Order: sequence, then structure tokens, then C-alpha cells
Amino acid sequence: QIPVFLSKNLQDSLYLFQYPTKTDLANNDEAQVVNCCVKPFAQEVKVDFGLDIESGHYDRFKGEQFAVAADGKNSFGANPGAKGAERPTYKRGIMDRQAYTSSRSLTDVTKYIVGIYSDREVHISPLTSIVQLRPALSHFDKEDKRKKAEQKAQSEDGDEEEVLQQVTVKFARGSGKNSGKEQRAGTYDGFVQKIADEPWCEAYWHARTTATAELERQKLFATSHLANQALAQAAGDYLKRLLPYDEHVQPVEVAPDSSAGAAQVLPVYNKAMLRTMPLLEQLRVVLRDTRMLSFGEMLEILTEHMDPHVTADKVLALLPQVAILLHGNWVPRSEVVFPEKMLSHANGVPAEQMIRARDYILFRFSRTACLFRSQVMAATQLPPAETLDVLRTVARVNGSKRWELLLPPDKEFEQRHPELVQRQELHWRATEQHYNEMDWARETKRVRKRSTRKSESQSSNPTSAMPPPALTHSTSTSGAE
Repeated sequence: QIPVFLSKNLQDSLYLFQYPTKTDLANNDEAQVVNCCVKPFAQEVKVDFGLDIESGHYDRFKGEQFAVAADGKNSFGANPGAKGAERPTYKRGIMDRQAYTSSRSLTDVTKYIVGIYSDREVHISPLTSIVQLRPALSHFDKEDKRKKAEQKAQSEDGDEEEVLQQVTVKFARGSGKNSGKEQRAGTYDGFVQKIADEPWCEAYWHARTTATAELERQKLFATSHLANQALAQAAGDYLKRLLPYDEHVQPVEVAPDSSAGAAQVLPVYNKAMLRTMPLLEQLRVVLRDTRMLSFGEMLEILTEHMDPHVTADKVLALLPQVAILLHGNWVPRSEVVFPEKMLSHANGVPAEQMIRARDYILFRFSRTACLFRSQVMAATQLPPAETLDVLRTVARVNGSKRWELLLPPDKEFEQRHPELVQRQELHWRATEQHYNEMDWARETKRVRKRSTRKSESQSSNPTSAMPPPALTHSTSTSGAE
């Protein structure tokens, strides 16, 4: 047993830095930090890492070019405190630092913690924010800004005559004095401007080996330990306390006032909820989530996680209501996978069309071992994204780029239950004509296209199909003579 303690010493100031552009070999523990700044309200960080300009791998010529492009030719040695002078990016006239700015990777970090293991104890601390640091190429932006300012100055010097322009004045409507500012503050542009207007706060960077860093690292440990809190419950009772089921636990459902055009969210259930449901609903949920199961696997899931006293005969009696027998395995009915009034996520295809396409795929798999996606698209008239969604509910792509069933055939189950196999075969024969008509319509459409092209080619060259009348006329004339 390992005790776990919660430390809240750094819950308001603990940031997790991520470097997505760096490889696993890079290590910033020994890096030299020249400057660092923080925006507390926006939770943004900017860190300037120093570059070793004396290294043999550093290109000094290119570094000086970057400095000149960002600050101009006379930036080296300039007084940054002069009136109207802009603070240079590189004071030494060479690119001797690399700036990294942060962006928030997650808006909700309540599910993430930082843990430290020491002396057979685990101490966890909640995070304030998770940020990703990426290189900030601000020197390129300053170069573009400086070039535009120089071009504007040259164009103003070249214009000798003043050009009159028509000016249109518009007055914003508002009751208050700051109504326009209040309206802009509620928009996305106002939010971005608010973040940009927040000033950077200078901060001190303490290296990993310093005493200050060690003192801050000690705050990751919990300071107060509650004694005599040993667990005196059985494993089952402890699990029930962790996952209680009461009236407050409800599945995720769609709001009743949602429009029919919005895609529905399928309900989410945990094991505690499934145990309180009827067997038929349990089968529906399990088959929908697993896509395809053998009868042995299904019976094992039910007995181990839901009802240990369930019998095989009872399961077999209810299975045909929510599942279809396909080569000895059970797949959910299309109405279970695509409920009524549900739309596809990609193109908003209605559930009726998705159900019809999936039934066609199930029928074809009952007759053949593999399918081609192009064949399914031509027969069902579904877009490519929806065709993939339907195929993935029952099949997968093999090495020859064909779609095959998720599980191999279960011949043993078919031999033990021939009446179920015969009943399912009668259902396939009753609907076979409908699915054959879908294939026939596809082939007819292809033939019509070819015949149309042929007729167009004949109509474009009518002289090639007409008999030569000149030959007959010449023969009759010669006979008259």
C-alpha cells in the first residue's frame, strides 16, 4: 500500500510547460534563460533562451542579418530610453536569443495533476494551467513593419500635390458614452485586444539547481498528514464508494427543444447504470459499443459485469430483437446503431438512409467474405465519409484493401443452433430481391451512360451512318444512256 497526499501549496501558481516543437533529445534544464515575462490574467508566458553565439555551429553572418532586419542598421549601441526610440530586439547587434511564447493547450485542467513519488509516498498537486511554448518569430514581423513604414515615408515624400479625397463620417448609435467600447468588449476581437493590452510582468528565472528552486519544489509535498486513516473496507465496498449510483447519476441525453437538424448524442452508461437496466437494454448497449461479438464473449460480459445468474437460453431468446446473426457472430441491428432522427456528423445524412445502407452491407456480407468501398458507394449513393462510418460499424480493411468482417465466422455456434441460422437465412431470402434491385439500378445507370455517349457520337457525325446515294444515281444514269 502506498499513501497518496494532496498538496495545495501551488494550486494557484503551478504551470506545466510543453515544448511541442522540440525533440526528445532536447533538454532545457541546463539552458540559459535571458529573460522571462508573465501575463497573470491571460495566463501567458514568454521565455527568452540564450543562444551560444561562440559555438562553431552558430552562423554569425545570418545572426547579424536577422538583427539588422529586425532593428535596422543603426540599432547596435542605440539608447533604448531615448524619446520616440523603439526598444531593439537584439541589443548586441546579433541574434543572441530565441524567444518562446505560450498558448493554452487546454481550457479545463481540473482533470490533470502533477505527482511526485518519494519515500514510498505519492504527493499530487493541482495545476493552474497547461501551456505550450513555441518559437516566437517576432523579428520577421518587425522587419515587415519597418519596410512598410519606410515605403510609406518614401511615398509621402514623392507626393508633391495634395490629393483631395472624399470622407464619409458615420456616428455610432448608443445611449451611453462608452456603449461602443462595451459592445466591442463582448466580441472575440475585443477579447483578443484585451489580452494584447495586458502588460508583461517581468519575472525572475531560477535555475533548477538553485536554492530558491529547491524551496519551491518542496511545496509539491503535502505539509499536513492525517494519521490513522487506514482503509478498513473490503474491495467491493470501497469500489461502491468510488462509483456510487443514485438518482443524481443520469445518462447524457439531448435537450428536448433541440432541432431535428442537430446530430443527437448517444446516451452514455457506466456499469452501475447497466446493472439496473433490463436484459434487453443491456444487450442493446453492449452490442452498440462492441459492434460485433460472439455469443461466448457476450455471455462472459453479462455474467462478469452485470448479472452472474443470467442464462444462455434467456439471452438467446432476446438477442434476435436487437441483433442479427452473421456467420455465427452477432451484430447490432441498424436501428440500434443509427437511432431515429439522428444525422451523420459529416454531411447530415438522415438515419433512414444510413440504416438502408447498413442493411445492404450486412446482406452482402452474408453472401461474400469481402466488399469494396466503391461498390457500396455506388449501390447506396452515400458520400465517402458516411460510407466509411457505416462500414466501420461491422468491418475493417485487410491487407488487400478490401473490407472484411471484424470477427472470423463462428462455425461451432452455427452447428449448435441451426434453427437460428435457418431463421436468419429466411430473412435474407425475403429481402434479397430488394438488395438485388439496388445493384441492378447501379448497373442500369452505367449502361445508360454508355448508350448516351454512343448516341451522341453518332449524332455528331451523321454522314458516316447514311448510305452513299451518289453511287446509285450514277448507275441509273449510265443505264439510261
